[in-house]
Amino acid sequence: MKKSTIYFKNLDGLRTICFLMVFFFHSFTSQNLTVLNSQTYYTVKVGLFSNGNLGVNFFFVLSGFLITYLLIVEKQDTKKINVIHFWIRRVLRIWPLYFFCVFFGFFLFPIIKSHFGQTSQETAHLINYVTFTSNFDFITNGRPDASILGVLWSVSIEEQFYLIWPLLLSLLPVKHYWILFSTLILASLGYRITHNNYYHIEFHTLSCMNDLVIGSFVAWLIIRYKALQNRIISSSLVTQVLPYFAFAVHFFVRDEILAWNNNLIPYERIFTSILMSWIILDQAININGIFRLSRFKLLIKSGKYTYGMYCLHFLAILITITFTKSLFHQDTFWTVLVIEPIISLLLTYFISIISYNYFEKYFLKLKHQFV
Repeated sequence: MKKSTIYFKNLDGLRTICFLMVFFFHSFTSQNLTVLNSQTYYTVKVGLFSNGNLGVNFFFVLSGFLITYLLIVEKQDTKKINVIHFWIRRVLRIWPLYFFCVFFGFFLFPIIKSHFGQTSQETAHLINYVTFTSNFDFITNGRPDASILGVLWSVSIEEQFYLIWPLLLSLLPVKHYWILFSTLILASLGYRITHNNYYHIEFHTLSCMNDLVIGSFVAWLIIRYKALQNRIISSSLVTQVLPYFAFAVHFFVRDEILAWNNNLIPYERIFTSILMSWIILDQAININGIFRLSRFKLLIKSGKYTYGMYCLHFLAILITITFTKSLFHQDTFWTVLVIEPIISLLLTYFISIISYNYFEKYFLKLKHQFV
């Protein structure tokens, strides 16, 4: 099977769900103390979406799974990995929109902010964003002033992964990949144990590598052991439901569990990545599963826009908040919890479609020359 024919349709739906987790995690902003101190706001912002940042972890696991699956198939079919072609394809997919966001954040955002009588308080360093090391800038300086820059740390980590990963996989025999995966997972765990603080665990490459490598490990397992595919396809109803149920429970009680025992924090990322990988396998392999996301056409269709939606949703949120504040002058429950999220989500979707069809698509067409 050629690499270009490999397509896991249901994973597009998972991408959309991952984005929605992140979107609602970033939504519901307010400066009105009446809103902030209300039980309703707490229930929505904290009770429902406080762990929406796990959507980024899910993106990492998905990336590890898909990239490694494709690289292994390429190596099995051609006896090698064309690293240069891999890099070119990643550049054409990631760089155009990424560098638009960098340009907007560092050069246009301060101008727009001054137009509204505000002064830019940017702490981010351009060099880190140009070199895809913005996650380290995030650890040192915290969140950027330009909100559009605030999600690019994860793109930097993926680019670091894409730079090194095909080289490592090209050097090792496929049958020995498990040694590489196991070593890196243990190294990632060791880093979190010795750097047990929020910024290092959430944003450092060595910590986040756990998600990417576990996704990669699962891709290797599913290719290496064909019997595993048959077991997934013939899995019982309980086995199919279990990962979704476990992930949902973890999503809503995660904060309480980690607050109860902080010593679990370094290990929690492994548990979460395994649950995510289980869900990915069910969606990718189990054609008879009860949770086929392909039944939801909008989720699948939106999957190809999720990179743009992820990179641009802060811009849409900022535009929406600016508009609603000028219209209503003060935050209310309705504007913060209903109106702004709905408008922001629709605007994000609209902007990402424009970006995909009239900007990103030009570069995506060039990718086909390097399959």
